[in-house]
Amino acid sequence: MSAETPDSFAHYLAAWNARDTSAVRALLEKSVSHDVTFIDPANQVAGIDELERIIREARVSYPEAAYVVVTGIDGHHHRFRYRWEARLDATTTVPGMDVTTVDEAGRIERVDGFFGDFPAA
Repeated sequence: MSAETPDSFAHYLAAWNARDTSAVRALLEKSVSHDVTFIDPANQVAGIDELERIIREARVSYPEAAYVVVTGIDGHHHRFRYRWEARLDATTTVPGMDVTTVDEAGRIERVDGFFGDFPAA
């Protein structure tokens, strides 16, 4: 059974895609809890300040990157999964998958990210 995707996901994705890095904080305020945890192969941070920092760093390092959800989002019990891609000039540079946990209000409290495709069985 799939749960309805919280509105916070749109704001969160917009934060990753904000060309104006001064907009990142306001988008995160609409989407994540202040004690959010974000973990992927390259990062492990806690708190909205640290999440804002890594998003701003990504925007500075790769200003033309687009972060796109490439599947539907399904979930249950406040947990959601989806595949995404980081793209430069419409070319996928990093494929990945996130498992995201939200609180009772639908704000993101944890993101567990993975890079690449699933390994072969």
